[in-house]
Amino acid sequence: MEQSKIRVAITHGDTNGVGYEVIFKAFADPTMLELCTPIIYGSPKVAAYHRKALNLEGNFTIINKASDASDGKLNMLPVFDEEIKVELGKPSEESGAAALKAIDRALEDYRQGLIDVLVTAPVDNNNMFRFSGQDRYLEDHLDRSGQGLSMLISERLRVALLTRNLPIKQVTEHISQDLITKKTTALYESLCKDFCITNPRIAVLALNPKTGEKGWAGTEEQELIAPAVAALCEKGIQTFGPYAADDFFGNGLSEAFDGVVAMHHDQGATPFRSLTFNEGVAYTAGLPLVCTAPDHTALYDIAGKGQADENMLRHAIYAAIDIFRHRTAFDEAHINPLKKLYKEKRDDSEKVRFAIPKKAEK
Repeated sequence: MEQSKIRVAITHGDTNGVGYEVIFKAFADPTMLELCTPIIYGSPKVAAYHRKALNLEGNFTIINKASDASDGKLNMLPVFDEEIKVELGKPSEESGAAALKAIDRALEDYRQGLIDVLVTAPVDNNNMFRFSGQDRYLEDHLDRSGQGLSMLISERLRVALLTRNLPIKQVTEHISQDLITKKTTALYESLCKDFCITNPRIAVLALNPKTGEKGWAGTEEQELIAPAVAALCEKGIQTFGPYAADDFFGNGLSEAFDGVVAMHHDQGATPFRSLTFNEGVAYTAGLPLVCTAPDHTALYDIAGKGQADENMLRHAIYAAIDIFRHRTAFDEAHINPLKKLYKEKRDDSEKVRFAIPKKAEK
């Protein structure tokens, strides 16, 4: 029997940004409709305005509910009836609120089992629209305890952020051995379940320059990070570090690991965006719903100019589909696991546990 297509909910983002532009451009490629059944949560009137302003091809079918979505079509589900003013490139409270209405409706449909994954077009926190971020918004509105794990992912690199969008002066006071252990464990679980990586290798970055220079440039490496790495290894999670971020990325050590834990946003995002230009995806791991987004802002400076690149949105859709399939396969494989008939012998020596891995051969 032919497998049903994955139902991908795509929210339109800030209506004065590039959301509709990248959506229409992504689905101008007919092969995208062969991968999934897309449901755009937005406004037909606003979509038509963007299409006309940008002179884009973008045929869509209006549906009243997600269950009416058809394969092979770009389905449009209206999330509000009221008129909304569109001023391309100008953030407003109205345009930001329109983005959240789309997310709210998509989450309602998820709870009813009408969608499989969620991909969100960007909405920014700015002076006109105060907003804590889509990852936190999703955490607050999905039934779960605790936070998810903010990640930046691509084909070659997966970076988890220990802290999110904090002023640098506050980063140190938020870091603890317990937080490092919890977030790294969450990354390990995501790598196993969401990316089908068996026994992943994880690198943890240092907080201070040159890993603290034996305490001269900071003591967090000795007092917090190294003990957390040791505790994770005791749990059977292959964890290495702390590594100085400049040497780690500059010398290509990242290629030897399946995941990286960065201490703060810019420490992880800057090298990630340099190494994965134009294909980065923001992913919130640990949520019951697979949620991805293109790794860019609403791009007000180019909104309405036809210059936005749809590649990151396309990769966000690919990633959501892959993660959904990996989770399904993982859950099926672990329904009735076989009991071990023997005990594995592990080498617990310090030499093995903390050895610097060899650079992957190309």
